[in-house]
Amino acid sequence: MTSDDGFNDVSNEYSLLAPGPVNLHPEVRKALALPMIHHRTPEFDKILKRVLENIKKVFQTTQEVFLLTTTGSGGMEALLVNTLSPGDKVLAIVSGKFGERWADMAKHYGASVTVLEVPWGEAVQVSLVEDHLKNNPDTRAVLCQACETSTAVSHPIRELADVISKYSETLFLVDAITALGAYPLPMDEWKIDGLVAGSQKAFMLPTGMAFISFSQKAWKFIEGAKFPRYYFDVRKEKKANASGETFFSSNVAIIRALDVVLNLIQAQGLNKLFHDIHRRAELTRIFAQKLGFTLYAKSPSDSVTALTVPSHMDGQKIRLHLEEAHNITIMGGQDQAKGKIIRVGHMGYIQDQELIRLIASLGHCLRHFDPAFISVEQISMVADEARKWLEQNP
Repeated sequence: MTSDDGFNDVSNEYSLLAPGPVNLHPEVRKALALPMIHHRTPEFDKILKRVLENIKKVFQTTQEVFLLTTTGSGGMEALLVNTLSPGDKVLAIVSGKFGERWADMAKHYGASVTVLEVPWGEAVQVSLVEDHLKNNPDTRAVLCQACETSTAVSHPIRELADVISKYSETLFLVDAITALGAYPLPMDEWKIDGLVAGSQKAFMLPTGMAFISFSQKAWKFIEGAKFPRYYFDVRKEKKANASGETFFSSNVAIIRALDVVLNLIQAQGLNKLFHDIHRRAELTRIFAQKLGFTLYAKSPSDSVTALTVPSHMDGQKIRLHLEEAHNITIMGGQDQAKGKIIRVGHMGYIQDQELIRLIASLGHCLRHFDPAFISVEQISMVADEARKWLEQNP
């Protein structure tokens, strides 16, 4: 594939470097291609039992983790409906699109929601949450994204949990869909009360499942919660899991592939997984800036990087050109960040050569829209530096 400035992209293979869904591991692709089996058979019962136990290690919890056939947003809703009641006071930390979505969900069910607006690209100040709880000790829940996917901001979850855990009647519910499995987020140690992850992120699976867990503190509230719930009622799921089944039909294909992923994670260790994702994030942050991008997030996440494009360029056009001319998919900005940023994901099955190719291709995209902005020689130099950096930082 040759660009308009003569750059020859020798690899024509499609590369998915979005914040989710992500490139699937080859072993996952094999598992997804297996013949279907029924979800009420001894064969699947063994798989489910193994998965329910091993996924706790990624959540770093002794509590049950529930497997829901839904998207991550369904998992966010499940955290709300299992712990809250109409009229409950909720503090929603909103720093982007997904914080807005969670606040809207809580309002829709009838919670009394106070929104703590955080400027896009910034992390929440813990002191503001602390002040709110001092003035409103009857707050039932605080909602926060571990990583706000739309801005690539990582929020100080450990510090927030330290503050919130001191209030016995307040739960800390965390959307870790673009965080869990990508960097440390130990549920029990940090005293997180509700945690949700998504299959299509660090778990390297297709979209279609959410994984949720609740602390012992949260279980005290679950029985008395009054928000309507049926499909997402974890009491039913807990009882079914204790009998070796899921309450509703199991997502056999994804759960079977999840078994493969959890075995892969166990073989390499969580710390190695975190290291690999951090390494990709560092490579992207360092060398994209050498090309002329700047970092959008003031507290950048390791799972996804948001890059501010040069002011005279359009981020939406850059990501589209990257896909059409170089066969690489990333994402653009949303709402107030639309056209201003591009977002690169670091989760999933990503090889070093894809990272080097990404850096070179991003440089040629910039050159496509402004030939005077960067030269072919500069792009080549940055790509070579990136290659050496990867060799020196295994």
